[in-house]
Formats: sequence, C-alpha cells, structure tokens
Amino acid sequence: MSAPRVVSLAPSATATVAALDAADRLVGVTAHCDRPEDAAAPSAHGTDSPTVVGGWLNPDLDRVAALEPDVVLTSDALQSDLADACRERGLDVAHREPSTLDDAVDGFAARGSDVGRPEAGERLATDARDRLDRIAETVADRQRPTVYCEEWSDPPMAAGNWVPDAVRAAGGRYPFVDPGERSREVDPADVERVDLDHVVVHICGHGDRVDPETVAGRDWEVDAPVSVIDDDLLNQPSPALLDGVERLARLLHPEAFSAGGDDART
Repeated sequence: MSAPRVVSLAPSATATVAALDAADRLVGVTAHCDRPEDAAAPSAHGTDSPTVVGGWLNPDLDRVAALEPDVVLTSDALQSDLADACRERGLDVAHREPSTLDDAVDGFAARGSDVGRPEAGERLATDARDRLDRIAETVADRQRPTVYCEEWSDPPMAAGNWVPDAVRAAGGRYPFVDPGERSREVDPADVERVDLDHVVVHICGHGDRVDPETVAGRDWEVDAPVSVIDDDLLNQPSPALLDGVERLARLLHPEAFSAGGDDART
C-alpha cells in the first residue's frame, strides 16, 4: 500500500507528523507551519517540499483539493468549520481538538493512525509519557511556585487549555484557568492578589521575540521575574509541548536540574 497523501492545515499536526518521521507524506501545509523541506528522507510523492496552501484559518481549499489528499489534518475548535468545509468537498478529514495535556499526548498516537504510521504514533506517545514521568520524579516533594502564563498581551490573557496542566507537570501552581478551559482575559486584580513567583510570557505567533518589559513595565503590583518562552513550546499541542514542560520545570526548579541533578531527560 502506498504512503497516504497528507495535507496538514494545522501547525501542531505538521510538527507531529514530522516527529513521526512521516514528513515525506505531506503534500500540503499552511504558511504558518514549519515546512519540513529539509527532511533527510525524500518525498514519498516525488515532490521537493509540500505546497503552501494559505493560512491556517483561511487556506485555499481549491488548492487543497487539487493536491488530491488522502487525508486532511485539522486541529482546534477554531478549525472546526474549516474541517466541515473540507468534508463538504468530499475530502477525508482527521480533526482533533485536544484541550488538556493528556489529550495532546493521546493525540500523538491518533496522528500516527491518521497518516498510516500507528506504531510510530504509539511510540511517540509512550516517549512523551515517559518524559513527563521523569519530570514528575525530579520535582516531586518540592515546593510549588505560583506561576502566571500569558498567551496574549492586548488584552492580557491567561493561558488555558493544556498550559495549566503543563505548569503543574513542571512542579508549579496555576490558579488562573482550570485545565481544559480556553484562555481568558485576566483581571489585573486577579493577578495582583496572588503571591506570584514567576510570570511566563509566550505570546501566540511571536516565538520568543517578546520584550519582557511588555509585562514587567505594566502598572501592575506584581513583584515576580518575567521569563519569555517560545510560544511553540506552550501554545502548540505537538511534541514541542514536552520541551515546554521541561523548560518550565527548569525555570521553576533550577536546583533540581543543576549539574548532577538533571535527570528529567536522558
């Protein structure tokens, strides 16, 4: 059986497919995806790199259909209408809406099945759970610092979905949004009344190109260091999220990851 032709309309799906060593199956991606044109393996479909079909919320569906995909990958509730539009064109769509850290990890196995590499998907999910277990062991029995994570700054929004889980998995406390709930605008008073230990800024679409003074210079009565983390490490339910949890764990518990104590990942 030939490798399926895959169009990914979600950056997280594209990153996951690449982690599955299945990037050669991608015939189409969005302009917001990291294109795997430098992958070591040649394309399974005789192309140099996937075709860019537009933005992740406004792709050109005529271009998508012209690629004759066996499956179109979408993700998040924001793409649910897009998934329906693809189905109306007779395209086979694998739509995933992870909302928690567990959902994201389970999604690695699901994506493996979506692109015809179920064993690789199961291995990726198992590796992710092993990494989380090692982090949990490293930060166990340590005091949990309180963290505020900001996904957007105008207006300020406390990160939701899997980010509360990520903070807790990293050994922190996150009192602003419950796991699985969407990110929400935050009242400065809600932040000020909490005895914060850390502020983490991961503005959607900005990578790590954010000035900490965006938050530190506000007229907020908050006395906590501000750290900027690449938004792909926290905002994207791909294997990069595990790197984000490890990054948070090192930020919150540097003494646990000092020389001789860095055992969260081998």
